[in-house]
Amino acid sequence: MQSILPSVVSRSQSTTRTFKRRSILPLQPVALWRIESGVVRTLSWLEDGSTITLGLCGAGDVVGKFLCAINPYQIECLTEVEVTPLSPKEWCPDPAFLLARVQQAEEFMLIRSYRRVEEMLLKLLTWLSKKFGREVQHGHLIELRLTHQDLAEMLGTTRVTITRVLKQFEQQGIVQRLPNQVTLLQPEATWHYEI
Repeated sequence: MQSILPSVVSRSQSTTRTFKRRSILPLQPVALWRIESGVVRTLSWLEDGSTITLGLCGAGDVVGKFLCAINPYQIECLTEVEVTPLSPKEWCPDPAFLLARVQQAEEFMLIRSYRRVEEMLLKLLTWLSKKFGREVQHGHLIELRLTHQDLAEMLGTTRVTITRVLKQFEQQGIVQRLPNQVTLLQPEATWHYEI
């Protein structure tokens, strides 16, 4: 997979940089990026070109090749993102940060381990609503614009399958879809899946 050159916009003279949606954060010479706002996806890919999502990170998270032993490794902006470059020497991770990072990786691995796409997608939407959502009148609004292809890549399935399952969830009253957003209706309490 070829790397896409990032669309970078500098913010005055500060070290904070802004990257547009779908751009790639450069891995060199910057070892680490602290996300100030927005959401990124860390990913790799297999020999056949299949994309593997390693995780999603938002404001306050630190990402970079320095923290990952997987190769190839890439950081894609899922939204417009503001980041601050860090060197490993100036970054002193709080043990709570490291614990949260491990727990997030475990949660993501568990989501991917379900055999049925319906269960994986429901777990993923629940996780997204907790990490990147907010409570609204009828449930949790996921404030992250993801395409069906993005969701498919995160779960290792096809876009067609995700579209079918989302339609099914909508008919069952589990989600409400509007352009560029999804709302989980009646969170967990009404679902018969164990969350």
